[in-house]
Amino acid sequence: MKRYLLAILACVPLLATAGTGTFSLQSLSADELQSRQQADLAAVLRYRSGLRSVIEFAAGQPRLFPAVRASDKRLLSQEERDAVRAVWRRLRDYFVALDSIAALHADYRRLGDERQRAASFLVNQAAFLAQYRSALEFIDVARHEPGLDVLFNEPLPDAGGAPRSFDRFKFRFLNVARATEFAAREVLSRHYGGAADPALADVVREDAGVIARMGRGRGETMTVANAVDVVRKSGFGLWFPVQAGVAEWMGDTKVLRLQRSLISAEQIATLPGRLEPGDILLERREWYVSNVGLPGFWPHAALYIGSPAERESYFDTPEVRDWVRAQGEPSGSFERLLARRHPRAQADGAAEHGGHPARVVEAISEGVAFTTIEHSADADSLAVLRPRVSRVDKAMALLRAYGYAGRPYDFNFDFRSDAALVCSELVFKAYEAEGGRRGLAFPVNEVLGRLATSPNDIVEQFDSQFGSPAQQTDLVLFLDGQERAGRAVDATLEEFRRSWRRPKWHLLTQARVTGQGL
Repeated sequence: MKRYLLAILACVPLLATAGTGTFSLQSLSADELQSRQQADLAAVLRYRSGLRSVIEFAAGQPRLFPAVRASDKRLLSQEERDAVRAVWRRLRDYFVALDSIAALHADYRRLGDERQRAASFLVNQAAFLAQYRSALEFIDVARHEPGLDVLFNEPLPDAGGAPRSFDRFKFRFLNVARATEFAAREVLSRHYGGAADPALADVVREDAGVIARMGRGRGETMTVANAVDVVRKSGFGLWFPVQAGVAEWMGDTKVLRLQRSLISAEQIATLPGRLEPGDILLERREWYVSNVGLPGFWPHAALYIGSPAERESYFDTPEVRDWVRAQGEPSGSFERLLARRHPRAQADGAAEHGGHPARVVEAISEGVAFTTIEHSADADSLAVLRPRVSRVDKAMALLRAYGYAGRPYDFNFDFRSDAALVCSELVFKAYEAEGGRRGLAFPVNEVLGRLATSPNDIVEQFDSQFGSPAQQTDLVLFLDGQERAGRAVDATLEEFRRSWRRPKWHLLTQARVTGQGL
């Protein structure tokens, strides 16, 4: 029986998820492979945590995801439809990312020794279990509201969507082949010895246990009931719609461009001469962990603070000096005010890194930190917005941003707390208007029960306000990543205004992938 299951596993879904690009794990050195395996396993756990939050949110919204089928039919309101679409977008995002990692580690059997094979199998297995469990639970949570099928099957252009994606999703995971693969993988897990880390072992065991329980009870009934409906609508492939192109290409591109961004060092070198303290940076890096779970084309925002010399010169105006003195710094020097109010942050912000001064403050996975423009702008696309506020207002924004330095990154994306911050939250709160200060007013949206402003929302607002009295910022530059050309190019104002409408995986439309999208 064990040999039979191993043979099944060698022949079916794992090979179907493997990438077809030129890159393979076999091309890495032993140290590179180990680093890759560790990083990808950490990413799988991050994505799994994101999926858990999506499922928990859906289960806690009985009006949107009822626990029993309602006797009376009702139409969801526009607000409710938008809310469930946001849930579906977020869920799909995590599945795309897990597909990418699973595809890269699908050829674990070809690695050199048993330890390497076991490590890559564990990455692949953890991704499989996180997806399978989450799919079963989400389908179960959504099954009592008939209108959800219609909404989830709609194309979502802003997410690179194709129609009937929920039908495809159910067919992928409520399929007898998936249950067979699960059983075969359990055999392989015992063969490779499972996870050495106790916490990881608990996660794998928990996911496998939930899958097994759902398969023995409602899972079997649900699968049979779903199969009738799905087969009736058949005529499409097995795989999650994105996986056919996006996930495979993600895996290749993430590795092939691991140390190279589309914005060149020469382009970055020109930035200090073009930017001013208080400018807002909008950045995009393809295939980064930080992109997953964030809506839209633009996933990251940062605040340009300039070097100490740049700040000293920029804020050396009568208005700023008067304001600084009013804050209790008799010299009128903004740098000295920073040192007085936030001595540790001011020292960190004045430090050099790799021979370059820190010119940016941003909320990254390590927390709110000062970075160089050479590091922050090492991206695939970059836009810079200049607020239409006074230098005093910008000095206030920087002073407040310095106060957040050192706080952790907010992986819950919740603007209601200052204890931890997400990237756009730092910009939002730095420029928040109060006490006669003009500031900037960014849109706040509710996503999965949490209030937030995404970088993409900032660009959408710029587009909607452009040319009107409500316009709050001006575009300084837009370096637009061109995957096919392997570089970023100076793009137009009109192109930037449209950029928020791009699919999340926009570069796929420029590149070699022609497979069916989500």
